[in-house]
Amino acid sequence: MKLNRRRFLAATAATLTMPATIDFASAEEKVIRFAMPQDFTRVYTFVTAEYSQGQRDYITLVNERGGINGYRIIADVSDHGNDLPRAIEAYEKAKREGAVLIDPLSTPVARALVPRALEDKINMVTAFSGRSDAADGTAFPYVLPLSPNYWTQAGLLVDYFRQQDKDLKGKKIVFVHIDTPFGREPLPILQVLSQKLGFEFQAFPYTPPGNDQSAIWPQVRRARPDWVMFWGAGVGQTVAMSEAVRNGLPMDRVCSSVWLSESDMDVIGREQVKGVLKVEPCASGKDPKPLQAIINEVVAKGKGAGPENKVGTSYYNYGVMMGAIMVEGVKKAFEKSPGGPIPGTWLNEGLRSITNFTADGMIPPMTVTKEDHQGGGGGRIARWDGSKFVPATDWFAANQDVVWAEIRKSSEEFRKSGK
Repeated sequence: MKLNRRRFLAATAATLTMPATIDFASAEEKVIRFAMPQDFTRVYTFVTAEYSQGQRDYITLVNERGGINGYRIIADVSDHGNDLPRAIEAYEKAKREGAVLIDPLSTPVARALVPRALEDKINMVTAFSGRSDAADGTAFPYVLPLSPNYWTQAGLLVDYFRQQDKDLKGKKIVFVHIDTPFGREPLPILQVLSQKLGFEFQAFPYTPPGNDQSAIWPQVRRARPDWVMFWGAGVGQTVAMSEAVRNGLPMDRVCSSVWLSESDMDVIGREQVKGVLKVEPCASGKDPKPLQAIINEVVAKGKGAGPENKVGTSYYNYGVMMGAIMVEGVKKAFEKSPGGPIPGTWLNEGLRSITNFTADGMIPPMTVTKEDHQGGGGGRIARWDGSKFVPATDWFAANQDVVWAEIRKSSEEFRKSGK
């Protein structure tokens, strides 16, 4: 009941904070339109409300400061419910209204929209979702992850294990994952790294959504792993952590992708999972400079997009991170063409010339090129200390040779087949 209630509250909060009407700008207005059709009601409710709130608050901050070169950014938010016909309808509506960027925050939706975005030259942001091979900008010029993909996240975790143990030869790494394309995605990277570094690798898939993992975790315990990676989202993550605790696994040897948040800890008990690790693409908490600016210039003035207690949570900060990167792309575009015009091709030039961008220290230095849409593959590992995520490492990148071999292999298949 607790999980269901949390999911309901997240969806309700999203509905209440979404704008009641779309802001239609006249042709004379100086605006740049971003479309954010996302899933507020069905599958991705564990993340969307907080992510969207952070994204919109950052855009409000920019607009409150006068916009960019006299242009304000319009964020058109809608709910596609992870339903492909609704998502395609939202995309076509955004295209008609002149959107130069779309952020669907859904892997199946992003995959379905790839051909349209490429043909229409509308920039599709696929943060922490979509196709990992979209990091290859030569194959996907208008699809931009702008974040560490799942192959990179797996590579970061394995390198962290190496940093701790000095040598992984003879060690055992267990991978517990949801049995979906998203859950299976790190497998080729982990298999290559196991051969390269000499560790034993074993995978344990579970049936989605992951409500029942009771048969898996006793097997994990009996395997006596040196490290455990668990790979899911929403309920699958909280169940995984609960089972890890129940089976007596040391939480400081249990690690996740980016999909772990403060609300997950509340479900299990904050002290129960003390020590658990995750990949962190940006700083969490309220200390980063962009967060302080939002608190003082947006939230304090009553212009925030959602509940104040969500400001500074992991997923809220992911939204701020992506809002900041999108805005940096606009700034770089204006450097190339100060007077506009403002089509998708113009923004594409800007996004693909972002250089050493850190969002005032909130993210690892990011450089996006026409070849690399991931931005360098930087991140860090963070540990839950019982009340918040704290950095366990500095920002770093790792195993990018293995990651890019997989990226190019997959993107080449896309060039040949379009799939």
